[in-house]
This record gives sequence, structure tokens and C-alpha cells, in this order.
Amino acid sequence: MAVCVPVRDLKNTAEFVGLVERESDVAVTKNGYGIMHCLSEQEYRLLQEERAKARLLSRMMLAEEELASGQAVDFDDFSASIRAEYGL
Repeated sequence: MAVCVPVRDLKNTAEFVGLVERESDVAVTKNGYGIMHCLSEQEYRLLQEERAKARLLSRMMLAEEELASGQAVDFDDFSASIRAEYGL
């Protein structure tokens, strides 16, 4: 769970960076409302990796649906149609 700190704590950058490194996830608030999250480099990389995996899985599921419904085209047929269309 994120540690919450007020935006004024950003003034002391060295202390704030130390907090982010220790806690990995820090929520910054202004007037009691969250305005941003600061993540450690490791947490950010993990988040990016998870997003990439989710996108890949989504695309794989879409491809499976296209194959099942017969909407998929064989690469050789696709390549031949492109060559014919553009005279390649």
C-alpha cells in the first residue's frame, strides 16, 4: 500500500527520494486529494512489464478469436495479394 505524503514534502528532495526508495510507492496529496504517485525504478519496471504482458495476451486472444471465426488469412496468401496489388 502506498505511503501518503503532502506535496510540501517534495521540497526536501533528498528525503523524498529516500522515502520512495524505501517504500517503493508514495502517493503525493494536495489538500487531502491524491495528485500523483511516485514509484521506485524497480516498481516502475515491474509495472511496465505487466502492462506489456497484458497487451500481448490481449492481442493473442484476439488472434485466437480471428482464427476460430475464420477471419484469419494465411501469410503466404496475404503476401501474394499485397505483391499483386502493388506490383512487387
